[in-house]
Amino acid sequence: MFESLSDGLQSAFKSLRGKGKLTEANMRDGLKLVEQSMLEADVSYSVVQSFMEHVTEKAVGRRVLMSLRPGEELVKIVYDELVDILGPVDSSLHLKADGVTVIMMCGLQGSGKTTTCGKLSQLLKEQNIKPLLVAADLQRPAAIEQLRVIGRQLDVPVYAEEGANDPVKVCQAGVKQAQQQGARVVILDTAGRLAIDKELMDQLARIDKRVKPDQVYLVVDGMTGQDAVNSAGAFNEALELDGVVMTKLDGDARGGALLSVKHVTGVPIKFIGTGEHFDALEPFRPEGMTGRILQMGDMVAAAREAHRIVDESQREELEEKMKSGEMTLDDFKGLMEKVAKPGLMGKMMGLMPGMGQLKDLMNSEEAAGGIKQTIGAINSMTLEERRNPKIIDIARRTRIAKGSGVQASAITQLVKQFEQMKPIMQAMAGGGMGDRMQLMRQLQSSGALDGSNPGGLKMKKSTGKRLSAAERAKQKKQREKELRKMRRSK
Repeated sequence: MFESLSDGLQSAFKSLRGKGKLTEANMRDGLKLVEQSMLEADVSYSVVQSFMEHVTEKAVGRRVLMSLRPGEELVKIVYDELVDILGPVDSSLHLKADGVTVIMMCGLQGSGKTTTCGKLSQLLKEQNIKPLLVAADLQRPAAIEQLRVIGRQLDVPVYAEEGANDPVKVCQAGVKQAQQQGARVVILDTAGRLAIDKELMDQLARIDKRVKPDQVYLVVDGMTGQDAVNSAGAFNEALELDGVVMTKLDGDARGGALLSVKHVTGVPIKFIGTGEHFDALEPFRPEGMTGRILQMGDMVAAAREAHRIVDESQREELEEKMKSGEMTLDDFKGLMEKVAKPGLMGKMMGLMPGMGQLKDLMNSEEAAGGIKQTIGAINSMTLEERRNPKIIDIARRTRIAKGSGVQASAITQLVKQFEQMKPIMQAMAGGGMGDRMQLMRQLQSSGALDGSNPGGLKMKKSTGKRLSAAERAKQKKQREKELRKMRRSK
């Protein structure tokens, strides 16, 4: 997500870190790189001007230039200004305590509006909120059938009328149906067009006036750059939008629209679409998005993804096992099966501080194959071996290897890495967020997230050097030190 913008900003920061002494002159040179990165990312010129004015004013001040780490000070200034541009945002849906909350979705054809209606339904279902979808896009018959298919896939009721020609009446009837069925939220999928025209705006204005939706969201394609900003401005003039849903941010979107919408139109981004699956819709958080752009990670989003993978009862049981050190290879296999969903492991890595470089690696075919081999190896073990891997001797190792189609050395490596990970995961389960972030970095440096065994726990990097025996011993000593520190602090 926004790789070109992220890489450009990192290059600017790196150029300043390499200076022996930071002056106003070379600070301004570094800021020019920041400005260039934003313009190349298709950020609105007026936004870049305002952003650079604020950043420059703070960055060339005596407090920054004379600080011990001026490069880090600049990162902090850029971070704060990006958060200010993107926010503040209230990501809640403001659902009514009683009665039905009506959400109207609008947007141009091809923006992903109908699919986003499904994604929002999935998000509501995860919160135990019953939604109902209304097929009010009468201009495109395929849109009605598409919504019905989405409803069946998500087990969400869809209200549609065959041969209807008045979207206002369809929306009104849909709201009435929701009240009768006990749905808490109605999502209106309104008509789209290839371009903004008077007929479209008049139709949406009539629905807005007669149905009186509680929230009106515009769905825009993040890959269209400044056209998305222009669309947001035009729709907002006609409807007074409550928020924007920006889609297709998992593609080659350069980020300009994301950074420009709020500043140019005054309309906040409420949600972002980060994939094709129905669970790929996130409430927008300026701090989290800024962290991703600056390659600092987004632990809140990572935690949210983790909660989606494992349900509440399973999560509590797993956490208790981790805390007590009783987590087995069976439990580990269960987690591996859940994260084996295409793209999920890479997404999780991209949200972890300092692990963005592993994102593409985890999304690779090699990673998927490694996970499958790990699961296959565990499946070839007996129940006793999964509970207590220490009993796996040469004969057992040979049998497991033959049963799973891998080398015997891969089984040894799998067991060894699992035993290394157990105490770290135990400490993570008992620590706070700061402790967990520190231990995640420790897990990375321990080698558990990079290597080359075909069992999948280690993934081979494209570059790197082999550690010496002394370096491995030093890493192990440091890891044990961190774990002792964690245990003493409890």
